[in-house]
Amino acid sequence: MGAHGADDVAIAAKQQSLLDIYQQALAHDPTLASALSANHAAQEIIEQGKALYRPTVNFNADVNAVQSDIRYINSTRDPSRSNFETYKYGVDARQPIYRKQNLIQIAQAVTQVSQADKQLNLSQQALILRTTQAYFDVLIAQDKIDLIVAQKLAISSQLEQSRANFEAGTVTITDVNEAQARYDLIVAQEIALVNEHQVAEYAVQAITGETPQKLAAVKADIQTNNLAQSMDSWLEVAAQNNLNIQIQQEAAKFSEQEIARSKAGHLPTLDAVASYTDAYANGSSSVFSTGNELKTGVIGLQLQIPLYQGGATNSRVRQALLNQQKAQDDVEIARRQTALETRRTYLNLSSTIAQVKALNQALLSSQSQVDSTKLGYEVGVRTSVDVLNAQQQLFSAKRDLLQARYNYLVNIIRLKTASGVVAEADLLDINQQLVMTDVR
Repeated sequence: MGAHGADDVAIAAKQQSLLDIYQQALAHDPTLASALSANHAAQEIIEQGKALYRPTVNFNADVNAVQSDIRYINSTRDPSRSNFETYKYGVDARQPIYRKQNLIQIAQAVTQVSQADKQLNLSQQALILRTTQAYFDVLIAQDKIDLIVAQKLAISSQLEQSRANFEAGTVTITDVNEAQARYDLIVAQEIALVNEHQVAEYAVQAITGETPQKLAAVKADIQTNNLAQSMDSWLEVAAQNNLNIQIQQEAAKFSEQEIARSKAGHLPTLDAVASYTDAYANGSSSVFSTGNELKTGVIGLQLQIPLYQGGATNSRVRQALLNQQKAQDDVEIARRQTALETRRTYLNLSSTIAQVKALNQALLSSQSQVDSTKLGYEVGVRTSVDVLNAQQQLFSAKRDLLQARYNYLVNIIRLKTASGVVAEADLLDINQQLVMTDVR
């Protein structure tokens, strides 16, 4: 292999960042693809609404074979029989001039498309949250494995030391058994964590279509920022921007339009109509005619005034009024759910910020406890069980701190999603908290 080939092999493959995973999700997430298809389909509703006030033109044609057999009763005339064909074709056109229902239906089409656009935006916001959650689920699962491996190594070392001390007669068999039990438990936990990590990777694969490679980790010196805005401020933002509320408001608007459309069933309609027909027969049942051709052209206005429709129009109006009430109730449900979710995510983020600070201090204290316990064990004032407990507390503190850091970043996206203001720029901000290293 040449020098250049060796250099190529040595080139490091970069880790995947949160933005890398998100870009894959944009291209391959089936949920977003479904939302895009639904949105494109909804755009056609506008064209269908416009068609209601455009002319309709139909071509029609028919061919018939006629056979007649005439017998005269109480007459000396001989029976007669005739066979002939008729041919007919024509064109008819209709142009609505006044149809209140159609005008309202066009407005409803605009409302439906607006609602579909908001549904698509909601799916895009949801993808940001789903990608962020899946990304950090993989990271915490990997961190748990790394911690459990390190803990297993520490317990294994303590187990060997306990065996050596037992053989030397300085400790009892209880210390050996305790260390062995801890080791066996760690092995079982490692198996479960490997499975948890695989499931987390499959969750990313379900979004991106690919199994994630090595993911960029969060910086060790990540700084948590206190919330600059109060809960009330976030509630105001959510009330104005949350897409679930806006979608329900569009549904309420559609229901109001449906009431007007149903009431329009009582109103007259006026259409301009035109038709042309050409009919030809090569014979006739009459003995005095052998054929005829008739050409007819018609143009005019057609007025229809509904007088009685069996009560169906009134029933549709009542149904529309009830659906309007339901739509208004759904708006209120969306508002309350949004307020609840905003409060929940705000408090969770506030709590996480405090946890990160507290766990940083707890980690320092746990490390000091391990150091002092090991020293006490060496001089004989501490047992191996005390060392194992201190080590367990240290690894738990490390795990909890990592989880709190990830929760902090995810909860930022959760709060902005609940408020309806999350955007790709927020992922860019979080991406700045990741450390990119080379994988060789």
